[in-house]
Amino acid sequence: MAIIYVYDIMTKKYMIQPQTHSKFYRDLVFWVGVVATIAYRILIFLNKLPSHFWSDLVWYIGTICFIWYFAHRYNIENKRLEMIKQVGLIEKIDKQKTLSIEDREVLSYTLKSLQSSKAQWNYIVIFVSSGLALLIDVFTRLQAFMK
Repeated sequence: MAIIYVYDIMTKKYMIQPQTHSKFYRDLVFWVGVVATIAYRILIFLNKLPSHFWSDLVWYIGTICFIWYFAHRYNIENKRLEMIKQVGLIEKIDKQKTLSIEDREVLSYTLKSLQSSKAQWNYIVIFVSSGLALLIDVFTRLQAFMK
């Protein structure tokens, strides 16, 4: 998501014009988050290999992917917050003031971006893969302990 400020000659103010990233980029960031999550979850198993090459490689891949994913999420959340603060949207809604066209655009953009976000699916992947990794590791440790 990018925000472009356009100078309005009539009001002599900069107006917000939010723009979303392409669907391709949003999908790419989603899969980057999935790769990072899976990479970190399989590290516990790769660490059991005699060579640390694969665990090191997967750790670097996971870390780079997480940096990219969370930098993207941080940027999105900050842009939304910046737009809401700039137009004073919360105060206007709380005081039941009439919303300007710009206020409506900011509100519409924010709601649409929340609705189209794939972040909740990344959270599900993180939750499920963490649970599976934990269960598999506990099971294999118990199996080894019982021998």
